[in-house]
Amino acid sequence: MSTATTSPADRLVPGPRALAVSGLSILRRHPLLVVLALMVLVFQLTTGSFLDTGNLRGIATDAATLTIVAVPLALLVISGYLDLSVGSTLALGGLVAGRLAGQHQSPVVAVLGALVVGGAVGALNGVLCCYLGLSAFIVTLGMLTAVRGLAQQLFPLPLSSFGSGFAWLGGARVAGVDAPVVIAVFVLVVGALFLALTPAGRHVFAIGVNREAAYLSGIGVRRTPFALFVVTGAAAALAGAIKASVLDSAVSGTSGAGFELTVLTAVLLGGVALAGGSGSVFGVLLGVLFLGCLQNGLTLLNVPAFWQQMAQGVALVAGAALARFGPRLTR
Repeated sequence: MSTATTSPADRLVPGPRALAVSGLSILRRHPLLVVLALMVLVFQLTTGSFLDTGNLRGIATDAATLTIVAVPLALLVISGYLDLSVGSTLALGGLVAGRLAGQHQSPVVAVLGALVVGGAVGALNGVLCCYLGLSAFIVTLGMLTAVRGLAQQLFPLPLSSFGSGFAWLGGARVAGVDAPVVIAVFVLVVGALFLALTPAGRHVFAIGVNREAAYLSGIGVRRTPFALFVVTGAAAALAGAIKASVLDSAVSGTSGAGFELTVLTAVLLGGVALAGGSGSVFGVLLGVLFLGCLQNGLTLLNVPAFWQQMAQGVALVAGAALARFGPRLTR
């Protein structure tokens, strides 16, 4: 009697059925992937240039700053908190970096200055929310206005002409890839590894699911989200520095205006639960790409700006519906 044997290679390579099951599992967790693919197809058919290399590069560059902030904000939301001040922090970070660069400081000094300022804003949010127990929604909504007012007080006039040294942050290329995209990929990888492989990453989920149970298990229910507030603030300031470098200008009244809504939309579209406890970095990437492709495609079609804003609002509502009913549709 003979028995069939399989080599180690056969056991390592998944068969068609395993691949189908794996693909279906991904669609159940991330139904936005299907919507994104269909949207790309529609934009390509209607514009004829959506998938051109130059246009895709533009989408990636524009999405980079959003990704840099969306990943740490997603971790913060998973832990049960929220930061609505990221737009104002982005503006302040860009202004601080621009001022330092305009004073002929080293580009590294300019970026570090922005990181320190952004981290300080995040630390203040963290103290008020994590250690004093104030509502994250109310605190960060107040900080949105306060930080914007501080930026306008410190920098009442627009800043520009930061010098060629500072331009590397937004214009340099690494192995043919724009520097902001490289930074965004680094943030994505670090965020994914943090959630998947570190105890602190598991603590983020535990705190978001049940804060009291996490506390009784010995998890630092204050320390972990406080650190996420600091990182989110620093990331927003870094994104502001990148924007200032790309535009070679920064304006306190308009820089980052509405950015908090855009980044929160990307996070929620990516499947991160606003109540905390669930989400993934891959989902956040899908949310960022969805918004980037949507805005770019509508721009190519010459859709007016106010319709684009309406589309973003509809996308947020659609994302909520997709998160609610999408998994049922793919069963």
